[in-house]
Amino acid sequence: MEHIIIIDILNIALPLLYFLLVWVYGKAFFADFPWARELKSKILFGIILIHFVYLLDRTFVFNHPPATTIFEILTLLAFSVAVSYAFIERLSRAKETGYFILNIAFFFQIASSLFIKDLLEVPDVLRNPLFGLHVTSALLGYAAITISAVYGFLYLMLYHEIRASKFGVIYKKLPNLETLERMSFIAITMAFGLLSLAILFGFIWLPKAFDDFSYLDPKLVGTLLIWAMYGTGIIAKKRGGWTGRKVMLLSVFGFVFTIFSMTVVNMLFSKFHNFH
Repeated sequence: MEHIIIIDILNIALPLLYFLLVWVYGKAFFADFPWARELKSKILFGIILIHFVYLLDRTFVFNHPPATTIFEILTLLAFSVAVSYAFIERLSRAKETGYFILNIAFFFQIASSLFIKDLLEVPDVLRNPLFGLHVTSALLGYAAITISAVYGFLYLMLYHEIRASKFGVIYKKLPNLETLERMSFIAITMAFGLLSLAILFGFIWLPKAFDDFSYLDPKLVGTLLIWAMYGTGIIAKKRGGWTGRKVMLLSVFGFVFTIFSMTVVNMLFSKFHNFH
């Protein structure tokens, strides 16, 4: 009972905490307040820790990974976006883009908190730890894809501002083009690695979960195509000398294709990625 109360409290608190986080990052970006620049990363890591406790509590109390409904997946996506951004921020040491990324986490979490339900009865196939590892690594990969696309959009916005000699707030506040490209490529590399893990866990889990599965399922084929696309992009940058707009266009196109795979293909064509 105590754990249920904690889950309910955190479910209400998380959207408020993410709103606070976005507000602080906004104050740092648009108003350049010193206290906001100083506190924003610390608040981010604190909220990630609180969100992790929430997800852990849901997993143990309801005895299944929190990935059985769209609204459970949304809170996992919010967490994945926050974790992926924190990792990229730490690696790149560029902290000016958090406002744009973390708004995505806020909207995912508020939608989840409004509509999520506590499910005690779920199919046994969804209680397997391999399912949890598969979904978690996939969602972290999709979060990295989303972040790489945001950096792609920001790069293209800044590129066109420079071409048009319009030096507004975007030009003054965003990192330079080279830094945005580097941050996007870090996200692309993360996405490729995490999707590799998701595919590995999925291939191990599928035969245990379904008697009639097929490796030619459209969702599996779509995921492999996304994985191959980002792998090819990494090779093209490392070996083929791809830079600038080519890398950014890959990140944006990859994101569009991923959304298509997660929605249209998953809902209309996939036979075993729908559990209800």
